[in-house]
Amino acid sequence: MEALLAAADVPDLAAKAPAVIAAANRFLTEDTAYLKPEDRVFLAVAFKFSEAAHRGQSRQSGEPYISHPLAVASILTSWHLDAQALAAALLHDVMEDSGITKLELTEKFGRHVAELVDGMSKIDKLEFQSKEEAQAENFRKMLLAMARDLRVILIKLADRLHNMRTMGVMRPDKQKRIARETMEIYAPIANRLGLNAVYLELDDLSFKYTYPNRYEVLSRALKAARGNRREVVGKILDGLKNKLAESSIEATVSGREKNLHSIYRKMQEKSLSFSEVLDIYGFRVIVKDVPTCYLAIGALHALYKPIPGKFKDYIAIPKANGYQSLHTTLFGPYGLPIEIQIRTQDMHRIADAGVASHWMYKSGDESFSDVQQKTHQWLQSLLEIQAESGDAVEFLEHIKVDLFPDQVYVFTPKGKIMSLPQGATCVDFAYAVHTDIGNRCIAAKVNHELVPLRSRLKSGDQVEVVTAAHAKPNPSWLTFVSTGKARSHIRHFLKTMRFEESVHLGERLLAQGFATLHQQFLPITEDTWDRYLKESSARTREDVLADIGLGQRLAVVVAKRLLQLSGQWLDDTAAAAAGGRKTSSVTIRGTEGMAIQFARCCNPIPGDPIIGLVKKDQGLLVHTHDCPQISGRGRIDADKFIDVEWDPDSNRLFDVPIRVLTENTRGALAQISAAIAEAEANIVSVATQNAEHEGDRFMQIAFVLQVSNRIHLARVMRSLRQLPSVFRILRMRGGEKA
Repeated sequence: MEALLAAADVPDLAAKAPAVIAAANRFLTEDTAYLKPEDRVFLAVAFKFSEAAHRGQSRQSGEPYISHPLAVASILTSWHLDAQALAAALLHDVMEDSGITKLELTEKFGRHVAELVDGMSKIDKLEFQSKEEAQAENFRKMLLAMARDLRVILIKLADRLHNMRTMGVMRPDKQKRIARETMEIYAPIANRLGLNAVYLELDDLSFKYTYPNRYEVLSRALKAARGNRREVVGKILDGLKNKLAESSIEATVSGREKNLHSIYRKMQEKSLSFSEVLDIYGFRVIVKDVPTCYLAIGALHALYKPIPGKFKDYIAIPKANGYQSLHTTLFGPYGLPIEIQIRTQDMHRIADAGVASHWMYKSGDESFSDVQQKTHQWLQSLLEIQAESGDAVEFLEHIKVDLFPDQVYVFTPKGKIMSLPQGATCVDFAYAVHTDIGNRCIAAKVNHELVPLRSRLKSGDQVEVVTAAHAKPNPSWLTFVSTGKARSHIRHFLKTMRFEESVHLGERLLAQGFATLHQQFLPITEDTWDRYLKESSARTREDVLADIGLGQRLAVVVAKRLLQLSGQWLDDTAAAAAGGRKTSSVTIRGTEGMAIQFARCCNPIPGDPIIGLVKKDQGLLVHTHDCPQISGRGRIDADKFIDVEWDPDSNRLFDVPIRVLTENTRGALAQISAAIAEAEANIVSVATQNAEHEGDRFMQIAFVLQVSNRIHLARVMRSLRQLPSVFRILRMRGGEKA
């Protein structure tokens, strides 16, 4: 086909950069030869539109800017992407750099192209608190667009790849910033989508610009080793080919050098010098079908001894990105370890192109649809995480956690295989099955045995989750879960639960605030609440109540303003008189959840005189009246103290620490434990030590007990005093050490 672009079409470009016109014609004829002629005419129009929009703009290298989108589109042709995606690649910067609107693009190139370009465009109209927040918001926008149309991320990865290839002209600080972002986000995404060739190149280029000196030293060392080991590699190649031929196995065998960054990682992880890294070469065997893969591995294991524990069957259990191969490591000649991958031609295509193989090799093969299905599941999980993340920075944090390349493969009780990141726990597994399973899990069985929920899973484990209808996530789970999905769902649940509990507490505190200010209070109307919300910048009444419950607004101040807006506020004299009246107390039941907390410094229990302290972002902290932590704060925090009282019908158990001094005799601890159990108290924890200044004759035992109230505690202590071995019992107060 003849050139689609003439010098007359782009005269400015023809004069300054004829090489770009030549590259454009090569793109429109040779690179896109798999497209229909009308599609290539469509792309010529898109190129001319983009060139006009970027006219006068140059890259830092001095080349016309249009050379960049043209290069991005050319990269995408290697995956045989359609004309819409290629047009979007040519136009991907016009909205951001040239002020072209989405509407203009829709009218000129259609809705799909406009949506793809919009998904690529940065959010630069909004103001952000920090550069990190802006980057995170742009990344979130791109990932959400990618969830709607996978071509968005393919264009973005091609864009990032070309930028990394041409980054040599930038300042070193900018090179490092972009390289680190690529290493942390874009290279792992390429890996997660199975785009192996893109992943390896991005990974190596990131390493080159993040650690330029180390890259240069390793590059020279590898070049020298290449010459020294050429003979050995040739001998191994010949040995593998001959053995497969002897076994009547048709195969293509090739050697491959590991990329520099993976060699560097191995040196770091195992504290090796370059000369100690022996397996810098790997070998790939490509055969005709799956049964031949297993025949080939049997033949090679007969040639060289396999290293135990180094065989992985990714054909039976594919990686999360659809990758399939047999991996083995053999003891080669001269003691060199030989890493070998064995796969079919179809597996090889997927290994290199991953999810992009959908466009390259459209066929009915199940493995292709499997890759698409796994990618779709991952994208759906991104949408769930985004819906429950508080902001873009939190969303990005969750996504980074989920981009680990190493996987463990576990089985459900029905035999379904699930892949999870290395280090995943039973809770991560529960959330991977379903959000409701995660929220309601109370226990787990691994290989039919009960294990703690925080147990790390290993490949091959069979995992079963035990749930209960009224169970809910525990905040401590956040300290050990590994997946972004589990972390975001737990945080979302806890935020929602805390919000609801804070709203209920806020209602009670506001009622107390009204009682303090006004004796005969009429209900506040909707109109008054609307006026208050407008002037306070709160979105809803529940937000105001939650703020009160969390200590971010003072109940008395809110109550006073609501009364002023409603016209019910007393004059100063009447208000002062009202302020002198007895206020109502907030009743403490002990079941309020996270909104009301019992201070660890004094561990109040029903029957203790108590006082509440509203603390910002923590809600209401309940202390005993004589707690050392609040003595002396009265004048400073007078407006933050709240009158509280125990609900006489509270039926929960409260933790209380006690210390027992007893004779150091055999069976003393058992006698004391039996007496506590007889008094119907639970033992939460126990710790023993020799009593100071008492020699070996006595020992001190610190218990944390669960009792229902002060009378119950007195009954427990009375039972203990009746034991002949017990000398002294003390309830611990004010942060004393056990």
